[in-house]
Amino acid sequence: MKTTWQSGNQVQLLINGEEYYPSVFEAIARAREEVLLETFIIFEDKVGEQLQQVLVDAAERGVRVEVLVDGYGTADLSAAYLQRLSDVGVRLQAFDPSPKLMGMRTNLFRRMHRKIVVIDGEVGFVGGINYSADHLADFGEMAKQDYAVQVRGPIVADLHQAVLKLLDETSRVHRNPRLWRSHPAPIDPDSAHASMLLSIRDNIHHKNDIEQHYLRAIRSARSRLVIANAYFFPGYRLLHEIRNAARRGVKVTLILQGMPDMPLVRLCSRLLYNDLLRDGVVISEYCERPLHGKVALVDDEWSTVGSSNLDPLSLSLNLEANLFIRDRTFNERLYTHLQELANSRCKSVSLQRVLRTYWWRAPLIFLTFHFLRHFPAIAGWLPAHSPRITPLSTKARDLEDTPQVHP
Repeated sequence: MKTTWQSGNQVQLLINGEEYYPSVFEAIARAREEVLLETFIIFEDKVGEQLQQVLVDAAERGVRVEVLVDGYGTADLSAAYLQRLSDVGVRLQAFDPSPKLMGMRTNLFRRMHRKIVVIDGEVGFVGGINYSADHLADFGEMAKQDYAVQVRGPIVADLHQAVLKLLDETSRVHRNPRLWRSHPAPIDPDSAHASMLLSIRDNIHHKNDIEQHYLRAIRSARSRLVIANAYFFPGYRLLHEIRNAARRGVKVTLILQGMPDMPLVRLCSRLLYNDLLRDGVVISEYCERPLHGKVALVDDEWSTVGSSNLDPLSLSLNLEANLFIRDRTFNERLYTHLQELANSRCKSVSLQRVLRTYWWRAPLIFLTFHFLRHFPAIAGWLPAHSPRITPLSTKARDLEDTPQVHP
């Protein structure tokens, strides 16, 4: 898997499901040869049904369609949903599924958390948005705030290769290389200004790649650093570099959850506030809806959008994918949006507010930080196994043969 910067790309920021889903579904509707899609979650709601329909339509007109979902994140699709995809030839598979125990999902760690779409080797999508209605504003107050990008150019070949490499390694399917090769379409060079690098995180060869790119970018910061991240509890090295940047005069802004979908996550993040605020880091909590984004920017050129949170699960256990982007126009677009978010839809956190309860939180901060810092190693004590991919169409056929009990 190449890890070099690719120049001559186009990139478009997509904010929330309102921008992401129409772009992805339209691109799938135009597919001529191949659709590759991997995601953590597909829910059987209005978004999942729209996705199902465009995939069925593509397969019916002869497009090769391959979908990889996570066995933990996507555990409850109905037999009818799966069978409809299988009947038209969609190859739907689950990454490392496990049976439930007393109705509970058990395979929590080392998940396939990536969100990548590649269509005809010409257009790609990367980000943090799953296929579920809770990424749309009309879902209500718990609708998620999230980001993705649409890209064209040489970087699409890297996305294509990354998806196929994961499928080949875990499903042992041998494809005709001439059938599954990428054919990047020519793009207008006058609009292709972005240099990009695809960075993945796995548990074999790329354990620290995403974190290392963050560290290098933060160390290089001279004027501004903005991080908007849903689940913020980084390790010592990232925290150290963020604080160092603020101490040397960089304007550091963290946009974190103020209306969490998982309250424990916000509690963990708040354990870090005291030291960050003392060094001059500006912390804003987004309180309009749950923040689910994983984006950042440094100075006026470097940005990243992807699936990786800055917490132990993403940085040390899950399979993740981030695009790192060097493009001034994109950086400014993302910065303008995040500034508007911080200024008008966030609550600023003051050091005085944090210090009111610091006396009883200090021991908890120490214990929690060091526990989570070593959590990946602790999780590694669990029984090791080789991740596998299982066709979900088999599950659909099995369920079809099983008598259904209705309440």
